[in-house]
Amino acid sequence: MYKRKIEDTLILWKNKKNHKPLVIKGCRQCGKTSSVLDFARSNYPNVIYLDFHEHKDYKAFFAGALDVDTLTLAISAGIRGARFVPGKTCLVLDEIQDCPNARASLKFFKLDGRYDVICTGSLLGVNGYKTKEEQEEEDKASVPVGFEQVVTMYPMDFEEWLWANGIGAQHIDYLRDCLHNETPVGEGIHQRLRDLLLRYVVVGGMPEAVSTFLETNNMNDVLDVQRGIIETYKADMLKYARQEDKPRIRECFDSIPAQLAKENKKFQYSVIRKGARSSQYAGSLQWIEDAGIIHRCHNTTITELPLDGNADPDVFKVYMTDIGLLVCMLEEGTVWSILQGDLRGYKGAIYENLAADILGKMGRKLYYYQKEGGLELDFLIRYKGECCPLECKARSGNAKSMQTVLKHPEHYHVLHALKVGDYNVGRSGPLLTLPFYMAFLLTEV
Repeated sequence: MYKRKIEDTLILWKNKKNHKPLVIKGCRQCGKTSSVLDFARSNYPNVIYLDFHEHKDYKAFFAGALDVDTLTLAISAGIRGARFVPGKTCLVLDEIQDCPNARASLKFFKLDGRYDVICTGSLLGVNGYKTKEEQEEEDKASVPVGFEQVVTMYPMDFEEWLWANGIGAQHIDYLRDCLHNETPVGEGIHQRLRDLLLRYVVVGGMPEAVSTFLETNNMNDVLDVQRGIIETYKADMLKYARQEDKPRIRECFDSIPAQLAKENKKFQYSVIRKGARSSQYAGSLQWIEDAGIIHRCHNTTITELPLDGNADPDVFKVYMTDIGLLVCMLEEGTVWSILQGDLRGYKGAIYENLAADILGKMGRKLYYYQKEGGLELDFLIRYKGECCPLECKARSGNAKSMQTVLKHPEHYHVLHALKVGDYNVGRSGPLLTLPFYMAFLLTEV
């Protein structure tokens, strides 16, 4: 087990008085189950684990009355060794979206208060295929609004990747000091982190891919893991989506590399298939987003806060949630080029998706700015109380659009900007340049 940030969330949750049942949602294979079980087994004498994906028969425990005494009697009778001891038992409900009644029962567990409950869900919220019986079950069940705490978990982020590679708290604190004081990072750690960044781009943050790389140092083995994860996603599309949506969801997903390879990376339905329209594919793209596989990055009408209020819902780019899975989908030889330090491929798409990976896993919503005439800013973020452009450029990138924006604060209302790429910390007037590996430190809002 590698250290994950969700551990701190779980500890805070357990220590909070009168806490609600916890629901952790996120894409498949991002580490939800292993993190929850490791935490539960370290903090409770009794752990009862129900996986509704692997054991459909467990749904029968929740088919009748949902009061806690009835449920604990049924589960303890059906699961050998299951013991419910007040204050000392954690019930783990895995893939809870496969059992709507189990989620409805969280209200009763919260009101009862004797046992802690942690749930995980990979496809919570997706609009998918259901049998007649499953649809009837879902219609009867109700989401326990107000009786559960929902947390989103992502694949390992760049900081967790650094931890897994032996970069400790003292190194992270040193980077924070360099950011705060705007001083260059020492050459030794600078080169080490540059190398780790390149490796992160090709490995990404899926725990199995990370462990495979660190154990074997073999990228072919990592690519096999990543391809397996992508095939799992595609299998979910076939299994859980509505029949009429299945081919369109696959087409949307398969078009992502082509969408990002365009000079104008705005998502266009016509790239999926000639003549395709939003009315045909919007729901399919939403399915992929709800499954946690992609992030949308919306265009804003102006470069001002609030970003969400100024975003155009119909104009957006699409990035993979995990950079490693995107690179796996690109043409053969891309991994080698990246490890040699070349991140410029696909018209900057790798650079941009890396930034989307880092920002998205921080929980930030993604925005960019583009207007007719060619002016475009890669990302806009809220930073230190301001609307701040964030550009992702190689060392040779001149960021003309950013210079234009900074020269005309009376029009764009932008006073400061950030640029990340393959260089060290430095400032030129209102522009602060940072090495890409420090982007995860831009947490101040």
